[in-house]
Amino acid sequence: MASVSLGVASKLSDLNGRDFLSSADLSSDQVLALFELANQLKNGKRRIDLGNRVLGLIFTKASTRTRVSFQVAMARLGAQTVDLNPQLSQLGRGEPIKDTARVLSRYCDALAIRTFSHADLIQYANWSSIPVINALTDLEHPCQALADFLTMKEALGSIEGKTIAYVGDGNNVANSLMLCGAILGVNVHLSSPKGFEPSSEIIKKAALLSSNSSEIKFFNSPEEAVKDVNAIYTDVWASMGQENEKLERKKAFEGFCVNSKLLDLADENVIVLHCLPAHRGEEISDETIECTASRIFDQAENRLHVQQALLASLLGGL
Repeated sequence: MASVSLGVASKLSDLNGRDFLSSADLSSDQVLALFELANQLKNGKRRIDLGNRVLGLIFTKASTRTRVSFQVAMARLGAQTVDLNPQLSQLGRGEPIKDTARVLSRYCDALAIRTFSHADLIQYANWSSIPVINALTDLEHPCQALADFLTMKEALGSIEGKTIAYVGDGNNVANSLMLCGAILGVNVHLSSPKGFEPSSEIIKKAALLSSNSSEIKFFNSPEEAVKDVNAIYTDVWASMGQENEKLERKKAFEGFCVNSKLLDLADENVIVLHCLPAHRGEEISDETIECTASRIFDQAENRLHVQQALLASLLGGL
């Protein structure tokens, strides 16, 4: 069975013991090395044993893909997970994060946090003596972005200079796409209704990261955003915690459904991405999810492989 090349191992060695809180925490070399390792793991060319290390999962937001992909990733690495449901622990009774983080650092080898406030994630990282991974906050979803661009690379080959269009709400997924795209030299087109654009703070950070190697452009028209692009991406219009805004958002996002008409405006070899769960018939049509251009379920699978590579790197398994 193949081993990790010296080049990949050296590029990932600096990640040992570090936190992964934002897409901006990685260099382009590190992201591409993670992709290479993920590919080896995916195709059975590499096996890593983390020696019974333990990942603690603290999820205050509902999850299917993130929870299962982390659990299976650790199992395949010969390691374990502990599900620390806040409703069944002292966190749900108001124990301070700084106390929880320090105690769990004595029990676990890493923590994956999925929560609303990005400030809470930062607190966990500040008080933990073990790696903390952002499994989603309202500001960013960096593990998702890694899977997104890995999928794009698998489908298109080299992705530097390619263009991805994100059509929909300027949410955490859009933020991480901008940052990771800037790092990798991928052009990012974003199309949102007025008032639903991505975070201005993230836009500025992405512009700094790109160093003019890629472009970030904004459109209020989905048709303009997708013209000749290599990939089209969308997400739900109302994220977790915004359920009471669903009707208002549905009205605001009228005309922002990714469908065959939009695909016809893109590159002939365009691929379609969605981080799931999808509201078929709203942000994306049923026929588009099932069309030959869709890589949505490859994208979901790649959460497992890229997170397995990330965990191996953060926990010193290379």
